[in-house]
Amino acid sequence: MLNGKVCIVTGAAQGIGRCIVELFAKNRATAIYACDRNAEGMADLKLQSANVIPVALDVTDRPAIERLVAEIAEKHQGIDVLVNNAGITRDALIGKMTEADWNAVIAINLTGVFNFTQAVAPLMMAAGKGSIVSMSSVVGTDGNIGQTNYAAAKGGLIAMTKGWAKEFAYKGAQVRANCVAPGFIETPMTVNLPEKVQEMMREKAPLKRMGRPEEIAEGVLFLASDRSSFITGQTLKIDGGLVI
Repeated sequence: MLNGKVCIVTGAAQGIGRCIVELFAKNRATAIYACDRNAEGMADLKLQSANVIPVALDVTDRPAIERLVAEIAEKHQGIDVLVNNAGITRDALIGKMTEADWNAVIAINLTGVFNFTQAVAPLMMAAGKGSIVSMSSVVGTDGNIGQTNYAAAKGGLIAMTKGWAKEFAYKGAQVRANCVAPGFIETPMTVNLPEKVQEMMREKAPLKRMGRPEEIAEGVLFLASDRSSFITGQTLKIDGGLVI
């Protein structure tokens, strides 16, 4: 599905990001630049697939992003897919949420997406094609207690994506921008929660389970590939029916 495509995936060291990288590699992308500030977490990715290139990078570091994008563009004459997956949580009720909690989540989950997209989108528009897939959340569409910062970032991401879908294609370029909004997923962030909390998550969804990172990666693969060539400005919820 990704034959000949050059891809960038952020937040690639674990969980959903790692599954995306592995699935892209299986689907024969020419190159997958796996970006994460946790370099140790990506040490084995290169060993798994020769087409995976681990990159130690923080999405808040604009000069580093600009250097990487320029290097990739020079080597491959373009970038076909950008997956904005990097994200963190700093949960607290509004009365206890610190300014540092707010700033950290907005910086990585929202501004980090802006940073990478701003660097990559002009190349895609010049080439006349490309796909940008950004990781939102059902919290961004429907909110959640104790996640003011996360909801603001993920909701803002959906709004940015709708604007990008119009902006990137308005001169005729086939550059698409979409979001994926997972529900409760089995990731390193959720498996360490108390069993009582995990059971609550499972019970809330009609399918009575949490999703697997691989299931989110499949949705990202679809939106990244040419099989979704007439889909842009959309948010694909993969949540087991949690939000209907």
